[in-house]
Amino acid sequence: MTEISFYQLRGTPLERALPKLVEKIYAHQKRVVILADSEERLAELNTVLWTYSPGAFLPHGTKSDGNPEDQPIWLTTELENPNQSNILIVTDESVIDEIQQYEKILDFFNGLDADSLQKARSRWIHYKKQNLKLTYWEQTESGSWENKLI
Repeated sequence: MTEISFYQLRGTPLERALPKLVEKIYAHQKRVVILADSEERLAELNTVLWTYSPGAFLPHGTKSDGNPEDQPIWLTTELENPNQSNILIVTDESVIDEIQQYEKILDFFNGLDADSLQKARSRWIHYKKQNLKLTYWEQTESGSWENKLI
């Protein structure tokens, strides 16, 4: 059964929080698709994954790079799984209905924005009605993650 984990950003922007989690996923030899809401956002995330830390290497690609099957991390604006990912990271507030192809979905949202928070609550309710396993992580002031029991 797919597990959906909600990640509430509270101060640290996605561009700083995301690479650390992707690094952990990659270290566990899992494949990931990162869903962005626009080509501009996709380009930002692409740059961030190349430059966030001088000592880190997160091999990734986009449609313009081609060869998705060779990319452990795939960035896209479309709901697709061309690299046979285990994990989907949602950064665009989408409700994902085709969840069965993933072990885990990570849903990031801005907890300081009322609209983003309300949309996340709606997605939570949508997934809860499907009896899916849900977890909720809140970002601490230091930028780490704390599992909140709901």
